[in-house]
Amino acid sequence: MTALLRYQAALLARSQRWLAPVILYAVFLGVGVQSGQPVLDSLAYAAAVLLPVAAWLVRICAGSEPPAARACTAAAAGPARAHLAALLTAFLAAVALGVTAVLVVTAVSDAASTNARLSVPRLPAGAAGLLAMLVSALLGTAVGALTSRPLLRSAGKAVPAMLLGALLLLVTTGSPAKSVLTDLTTGSRDGTVPVPWGAVLAALAVAVAAFWSACALSSRRG
Repeated sequence: MTALLRYQAALLARSQRWLAPVILYAVFLGVGVQSGQPVLDSLAYAAAVLLPVAAWLVRICAGSEPPAARACTAAAAGPARAHLAALLTAFLAAVALGVTAVLVVTAVSDAASTNARLSVPRLPAGAAGLLAMLVSALLGTAVGALTSRPLLRSAGKAVPAMLLGALLLLVTTGSPAKSVLTDLTTGSRDGTVPVPWGAVLAALAVAVAAFWSACALSSRRG
């Protein structure tokens, strides 16, 4: 699996297709996160934007190999393991992007509540932001896994489904993503730092189920 991950990471880096989602994420952060804004609110915004970006990265990794190369990889390692490596590569890329965003956002934001009357510890706020980013990365890759090859091959169906799935996760009550974003914004109003472990565990369960489904189908459909 380590060799497969290195292979998929090299494909992602050399394709340069990662530039579009990364630049888009940076643009959204530049527009939506300004110096001096409440740190928890800014982290919630950054985590929300990461979710569709993570789904986009999965779509890139799942389709980065030419069909002949994909067949060779599947023959050598098995189609399920080969596809899992692509999904994990996208997840790790999203996590790296999220960690970078947390460091930048935490550094430039104001360590205070929404009304600026209460102090919010910067280090615990950054830790809460990391958990929120993890939730977004897990759910984003889950959406990407369910809206990419081998489940959906047509871009005309896959891209709208991916965007709709990401949107629903962000706005639907009961979604781990909606839960963690609500916790951050509520904590910003109250001047308290949430610890959203429940959302992390729920997002992990969703991601594992999505990965298993995608990898199981890859063994059948190729």
